Amino acid sequence: MEVNLTPDQQAFVRNAIESGRLHREEEAVEEALALWEERERQRIEFLASLQEAEASLARGEGIVITPESIRALAEDTKRRGRERLAAQLAAKR
Repeated sequence: MEVNLTPDQQAFVRNAIESGRLHREEEAVEEALALWEERERQRIEFLASLQEAEASLARGEGIVITPESIRALAEDTKRRGRERLAAQLAAKR
């Protein structure tokens, strides 16, 4: 396979090689593909979680978000955090 880079991309790769970040041009393509693969994996995971969330809502498992429900969630999160911290401190004694 032949890859044709733009002049800017070529300069970018050349700078990476000159700085020691990369040793050969092929490494730039390998790294780009690895990053692309990881991004695609994350995209697939996100879409799966989105589908699960939509299915959950369709089953009536969602909650209505209001200023009051946000405050209640924040208070519950603080309470659980304080309880966890107290348990950790007690375990250290």
